[in-house]
Amino acid sequence: MLSPYRFAEILDIRDSVDSPFRILNFIFPKIMSQPTDHYAALLETVAILRAPGGCPWDREQTHSSLTECLVEECSELLEAIDRNDEAHMVEELGDVLLNVVMQTEIAREVGKFDMEEVCKDINEKLIRRHPHVFEKESFQAENSEDVIKRWDQIKASEKKNGPASEPASPFKPMPPRLPALLFAKKTFKQAQKAELQNHEAIPVDKISKYAALNPGQLAEELFAIAAACRLKDIDPEQLTRTHTQSIIDEISKNSGN
Repeated sequence: MLSPYRFAEILDIRDSVDSPFRILNFIFPKIMSQPTDHYAALLETVAILRAPGGCPWDREQTHSSLTECLVEECSELLEAIDRNDEAHMVEELGDVLLNVVMQTEIAREVGKFDMEEVCKDINEKLIRRHPHVFEKESFQAENSEDVIKRWDQIKASEKKNGPASEPASPFKPMPPRLPALLFAKKTFKQAQKAELQNHEAIPVDKISKYAALNPGQLAEELFAIAAACRLKDIDPEQLTRTHTQSIIDEISKNSGN
């Protein structure tokens, strides 16, 4: 296979010969014996597939058309993790990474952003949100609770990727495609952080009842509820999501300034 640099020179499809790969030189040199070989080869392969004369299917893809693939690949990765199947984890992590590279390549082709920018952004965010590691003189963390609290404070101060003005609410925005049960779990977690777990909108007695069950018993209850929804021709995902959102709306309505 052509080196990434030679490929860029021949096809002339990259803005800068080294831009997709240069970041690897300082991110990975101490943890990989040959830091750019396989990662750069993946970027090169995806670029070939997307370039003129490449794969018709890959060339037709857009950011939006790949979202379903991303959801499916994440689900398959979660299955491999649940089964502790490390061999398939390698494969499924690769499939998820492929989605990231494809999305980034689509953006790079039209001059929006590239993999270097993606890596730079997440690297800077990790350093910024871990002052207890990278700026020990400014912040000390005694335990994970301190870390999470400081992370949330830094994240809130960034006020990034959201509307300039949002209604006051104790709940942080969550991904719209989050699975319904995870959405409910995270909503209750945020209510706890805001000390609103006893709000009248939250079924405190029922939560206490189920909290006393062991994992097997909880699994039986969840399965029985899902089966009952099937018998009543109800979508349990939509039902759970709608109810959770109603709790958020009710609590946020009178949450203060």
